[in-house]
This record gives sequence, C-alpha cells and structure tokens, in this order.
Amino acid sequence: MFPMRAVKHWNQWSEGAAIGDIARLVEEAGFDGFAMSEHPYPDKKWLASGGHHAFDPFVSLSFAAAATSRIRVMTYILVSGYRSPFLTAKGAASLDLLSGGRFTLGTGAGYLRAEFEALGADFGHRGALLDEAISAWRAAWAGIDHDGPAFGASGHVALPPPLTPGGPPVWIGGNSDAAQRRVIEVADGWMPMAASGELATITRSRPLEDIGTLGEWVAAVNKRRGELDRGPADVSFVPFESDLLASGDCTAYTTAVQPRLDDYAAAGVTWITIEPASRSFSDFRTDIDVLASRLINR
Repeated sequence: MFPMRAVKHWNQWSEGAAIGDIARLVEEAGFDGFAMSEHPYPDKKWLASGGHHAFDPFVSLSFAAAATSRIRVMTYILVSGYRSPFLTAKGAASLDLLSGGRFTLGTGAGYLRAEFEALGADFGHRGALLDEAISAWRAAWAGIDHDGPAFGASGHVALPPPLTPGGPPVWIGGNSDAAQRRVIEVADGWMPMAASGELATITRSRPLEDIGTLGEWVAAVNKRRGELDRGPADVSFVPFESDLLASGDCTAYTTAVQPRLDDYAAAGVTWITIEPASRSFSDFRTDIDVLASRLINR
C-alpha cells in the first residue's frame, strides 16, 4: 500500500519521484499489487487523531498502471457511498481496460460520518447503498439495465466495457456481519482488518486480534461460499505486527512477520498487505529492499 503519510507532504516526500516511479520500484522488487486508499475530504478532527490524506485513487492508480506491466492496481479501500455507482463503474471499467485487466476494486461502506456529510452522501443508509451499488456496477459492466430503488436506470449504456470478463474483482473491506455476507454472496475477495476493541468501536466493526480468530472467520466465510458453489475468497490482510512499522524501520517488522507467513497462509490469507511508514522516497526505496529480501525472496 502506498504510504499514506507521504500525501500530506508530497513535494518534500517524493524528492522529485513520480507515482509511476514508486509503482515501478514496487513491481521490480517482486510485489504483486500496488494499492491506494481514499479520503477525498476528511475532517480535521479525524486527521488530528491519526487520520490521513489520500490521492484520488483512480487518478493515482492510472499513473501507477501506466508505469508498470505486471502488478495489480487496487483501491484499498474505495468508499462506494461517496459517489454515484455509475461513476465508479465507469472509472473501474476504464482503469481495468487501460491497465490490461489489472485492476481490483476494493470497497467498503465507510465509517466517517463527517466526510459523508461534507460530500452530501447518505451515511445512515450506506450499507444498503453499497449492496445496491455492487449490483449497479456489474449491470453497467455487462451493458444491462439496473433495477434498484436508489440507482435504478434503464436505457443507458457505458462503453467501452472492462477487459476482465464480468468486470474487475470486487473485494470487501471490514469485519462486520454485513461485510462477511457480501463476501459470501456477491464479492470476490475480503479485506478484514486487525482491530482492538477500541479500534473496533471507532470503525463500527468487530474486534480481530489474533491469527486464530482470523482463520476461524475465513473458514466460516469460505464454507458458506462453498455451499453456494462459490470458490474460496481472496483474503488480503495487514498483519497484526504492522504496528512495528510505525518507527519507520522495516527490520523489526520483517523479523516478526517472516516466521508467521505460513500461519497467515494456513488461516486462509492469500495476500499480505504492507504500508511502510517511510519518511521519504529514499527511505521508501530502502524499505522496499528490506521487505522484498526478507519476505518475498526468503
């Protein structure tokens, strides 16, 4: 994941590098994906308590895709309720096509009421609107009408379609029962989040504090997917040890995570997501070398 702390001080942090340079470095190091978060208009109170800024995900990931040839470009996560689903469908189809089918649409209901309100978005019904948005995306990608209470539309078409048959993979972020239901019934992947009791309260989700619990959750979701004749979900997870990245030194983090990679895999995790806390592009280059040598080329 692109280091979100870099956005606020981008001109200083980047040292003249472009997003394409950063994505190319990640690809050459052996990583399989490059992710961007989304916060178009966060409130100052949230920023002061640990929140972060973000580039527009479609714009920044387009630069990343243009500079690379192999890695997937991902939203981690796009908050569906911030925009019309047909605008999201258009952006996703365009990025999927122009990247050669390398886009993954990670999405979620969101939890920042103040940001919803600033954007004129419906916070109270965000869950139901996300459910319908996923249907609307897939209708738009398939070139068929969408019949729904909030976004119903007929007699429209959006071309060109995405390159990926059926549209780009949709991954769901969050730990809630509703998030798990979406993964079971309609999505392709899941992004559960490590969360202490306190963080779970803030994000309105369930606590997740150990690999054992993670494995139980993934097994339960995949069992129910199997009952619907759906294969196992992709599962992307930010390891519990990620707090060790806060110092800006990746060495302690890789020392802690490397012996547990097999445990994460056994729990059903298919993607490990890492957001370095690099303080500059020079530091990021060093961090990527450490991460790749100790976690990818182990």
